Amino acid sequence: MKMKVILLKDIEKLGKKYEIKEVADGYGRNYLILKNLACLATKEKLEWLKKILKEKEKKAEEELEEVEKIVKKIDGLEVIIPVKVEIGKGQFYENITPTKIASVLKEMGYQIKRTQILLTNSIKEIGEYPVKIKFPHNLEAEIKIIIATEKTEKSS
Repeated sequence: MKMKVILLKDIEKLGKKYEIKEVADGYGRNYLILKNLACLATKEKLEWLKKILKEKEKKAEEELEEVEKIVKKIDGLEVIIPVKVEIGKGQFYENITPTKIASVLKEMGYQIKRTQILLTNSIKEIGEYPVKIKFPHNLEAEIKIIIATEKTEKSS
């Protein structure tokens, strides 16, 4: 015998949360339902599921709108990062990494995590660099990082 259940959690090799699956009677009753991993797909539970999925969809749409606003605001932004350079050698005292870029953006009022900044290698030279920032919903923005010198005395 088979029964229909609504998964309440992601279950490996079976399905994702809120999916409706047909499973063996014993597996459904003695394991999935017993361990609160699923519930029986009754008429009432299916109505409940429809409501939950509608709320999730609405929340995802609102989140997408919010992310789109941030992307529009940040796309094309020029970020100047002054770095201390040893006179004569032209060496940086610090590398410009995603962590550094994220902290500069934070000072500017943007909540961007270092993991969102797509930078293959740290920046070690003066110049302008296009840097992509990844956002949820497969959205991206590109900013221009401008590395400018902030000269210091040669260390002895």
